[in-house]
Amino acid sequence: MAKILLVGSDAALLEGLSQTLNGFGHEVCLASSLLEAPEACREGVPNIAVVSNEALAAPGAGASLPLSAAGALVVYTTQPADRPTLPTRLQRATLGHVVLPLERQRLIALIQHFEIRARTTGRGRDDRPELDDRALSED
Repeated sequence: MAKILLVGSDAALLEGLSQTLNGFGHEVCLASSLLEAPEACREGVPNIAVVSNEALAAPGAGASLPLSAAGALVVYTTQPADRPTLPTRLQRATLGHVVLPLERQRLIALIQHFEIRARTTGRGRDDRPELDDRALSED
């Protein structure tokens, strides 16, 4: 199952999501801000980050988001609102936008879709060598 990082300031919402995701067999780590995220995920880099719109709006937020190379981002808000302007790196990794707690089932479906896609493409394997920028630029 996936390792999931939950980031936001609503502790009750995150605890409820954590219990739900744990029930589906996922490993979950919690952080109240993106600055706390690297410390919250000491056991390894998460495959999926579920991050509040407000946390992403903080200055320099995207730079501190721990996420595996093949990972995905799900942005959430508690009220329907405009989507945040994300750095290009995060736009490419964004799997979806949800309104929580209303779209809790949609969040679970997005995570399941990510897992199926990772298995199908082989991107979820732990034995895959990590690529760096030099490997991408070589012929």
